[in-house]
Amino acid sequence: MVGLMELESPSPGETRTETGVVEHRRSGGKRRIVVFLTVSLACVGLLALLGSQILAPAQGQTSPGSSSLLGHPAPDFTLAALSSRPAPAIHLASLKGKPVMINFWASWCVPCQQEAPLLQATWQRVQSQGIVFLGIDFQDNHTEGLNFLRTYRITYLNVVDDTGSTAINYGLTGVPETFFLNRRGVVVTKVIGELTQQTLQSNLQVILRST
Repeated sequence: MVGLMELESPSPGETRTETGVVEHRRSGGKRRIVVFLTVSLACVGLLALLGSQILAPAQGQTSPGSSSLLGHPAPDFTLAALSSRPAPAIHLASLKGKPVMINFWASWCVPCQQEAPLLQATWQRVQSQGIVFLGIDFQDNHTEGLNFLRTYRITYLNVVDDTGSTAINYGLTGVPETFFLNRRGVVVTKVIGELTQQTLQSNLQVILRST
């Protein structure tokens, strides 16, 4: 009489331990794990790349900006002049009767640095036409702002928005952003991003013609 029942023969792809417990070979499982990890890492990398492209600032790009201010009087402000010498604060309302370009910038902003020479050169060319260029330094400290003006030899008016309240009133989404006001102080156009010569010139022509 047989005391122990014969154990079933292992099926293909299985091995038997000394205790008779059947274990599946793990080679196929390992391959599946490797494939799964490879696909997962590729997906994570793709998502990270897309995220970086979405969140990265669009340097060197210019686009016409939509704003609730278009067609309405620009929010008034009185801000301290950015100057190494004593200078009176600038009150926007005092500039009515003249076309005004308001450019928000910051010293750490690369597109702001790239457009600075263009703004200065254009200002020198058009100031005789009565256009006012007004730069607003966004939350820099006084020293950083002055260093920026010296570096790019900026001579047109600049003020400091050290609290950021003026930027909020203008609905600023980043720097640089530029607003073009007609002689009545109404916002006619807005440009988001670094200005090009063509964009700057065309918008200046608009506010020069506008009454």
